[in-house]
Amino acid sequence: MAEPRLSSRYFIPLFMTQALGALNDNLFKNALVVLALYRLSASQAGALSALSGGLFLLPYILVSAPAGQMADARDKARLILWTKYWELGLMLLALAGFVIGDFRFLLAVLLGLGLQAAFFSPLKYGMLPELFTGDRLVKANGGIEAGTFAGIVLGTVAGGLLVLLPHGRLLAPLAAIALALAGIASARKIPPAQPAAPALKPDWNLWRANTKLLRAAAANRRVWFACWGISWFWALGATVLAAFPVLAKVLLHADGHVVTLLLGVFAVGVGVGSLAAARFVHTGKLLHFVIPAGLGMSLFIGDFAIATAHLMAPNVPGLLAHFAGWRVLIDLTLTAICGGLFSVPFYVLLQSCAPPAERARMVGANNILNSAATLAAGGFEAVAYAKGVGPGAILITAALMNLLVIFWVWRASPAHSQQ
Repeated sequence: MAEPRLSSRYFIPLFMTQALGALNDNLFKNALVVLALYRLSASQAGALSALSGGLFLLPYILVSAPAGQMADARDKARLILWTKYWELGLMLLALAGFVIGDFRFLLAVLLGLGLQAAFFSPLKYGMLPELFTGDRLVKANGGIEAGTFAGIVLGTVAGGLLVLLPHGRLLAPLAAIALALAGIASARKIPPAQPAAPALKPDWNLWRANTKLLRAAAANRRVWFACWGISWFWALGATVLAAFPVLAKVLLHADGHVVTLLLGVFAVGVGVGSLAAARFVHTGKLLHFVIPAGLGMSLFIGDFAIATAHLMAPNVPGLLAHFAGWRVLIDLTLTAICGGLFSVPFYVLLQSCAPPAERARMVGANNILNSAATLAAGGFEAVAYAKGVGPGAILITAALMNLLVIFWVWRASPAHSQQ
């Protein structure tokens, strides 16, 4: 059979399933956080907001090993469909939680969503190299990442807007239920896939399974290199995103709409960068753009921090009324575009260098490192804020650390001489 095109029935259902899932996750998370801001005290809402991110990522650290094993051992298309039914059940529980206004119950639902996402991730990334090779694999990854960040933008905006409408506590979960049903419809169209390792049985001893998985990933130099490159991208992105609310409040004296604009611009930029990677990155020179993109991230993050140092923008029109405001948005857009160009080649490297029978498990190993790096970055940033370090200084520090990482990427690339 000829290799399918990205416009084929093999890619479009997977793309739609992933994009709808990202949209739904972020709609629910942001609706929960925004509702908490209006229903709880400032300290309680802040604690819930901080806790929500950790709860969503925790399952990736805990269950990525058995999730990857299941993905390698079973028909990925069938398992994807089951994860979407799982998502629908969680959204029905979310409806009950929003109606009764029980935030502990809603946080439990969020933990369930993180668990569902941890099982879905190795399925989608493990399936792509079974369908595509070469430059089409690059394009497929670029498309998936662009769809993911489009879902993040739309979900973040929709969740905040819906929950604040009259009857918003009913509208937001009903929208989430509708998205879950749409995800089921698209998942049902994904063609069946032959199991990569049908004799494999999941190991539910989580410590043993995760340790064994990480050792297996570390034994493959290219896979391990790709995992750490992707992990740094997510840690740096989380650091920049977490700085937005603090920066808007402390430096810009801005309202929530400015924060939403910054988040939206960043997410759209990563999507544009991912599509640019799909267009310009080729497997023959897979890491060709990684070093320039990494240097660009440091440059534009640093300039973003400098541009916001003396800017006051209480609202979106106020931000757009100043040249410095446009400079901030341009810096943010270019940072995000560079991020997309930086990350997509690492995903392709991971998928193409992992043995076919172990691909989903290597994605699981990547998820463990990604989540741990993101949580560590959030922890360091929280400590820095607690000690009085400002968001500008944190961003400058992140930009400088990124230069060190780019130097490491240049030196440690497994294909340094060929790329």
